[in-house]
Amino acid sequence: MNRLFFVVLGMTAVTYLPRMAPMVLLKDIKLPNFLKTFLEFIPYAALGALIIPGVFSSTGDIKSSIIGTIVSVTLAFFKLNTMFVVLGGILGVFLTQTLF
Repeated sequence: MNRLFFVVLGMTAVTYLPRMAPMVLLKDIKLPNFLKTFLEFIPYAALGALIIPGVFSSTGDIKSSIIGTIVSVTLAFFKLNTMFVVLGGILGVFLTQTLF
């Protein structure tokens, strides 16, 4: 039990310190606008890198995956609710696999 406590404590430190350090060390530094804009796009790029490989391997058919992705991106472009974007992508895949 004692060892498990130290393992959890160590894991807490390893995950918390890298998140806290930039906020503490860089709080008084003004970043250039270019760098601020660049850093704002990192979450979207990381999310895309995590999602895209799964999108194209999820259905087993590349054609239906591409159609579902196109439908989802189109709906997201028009800023619809996330639920409609997901359901639209699923419907696009379903219709593609059913009709073709």
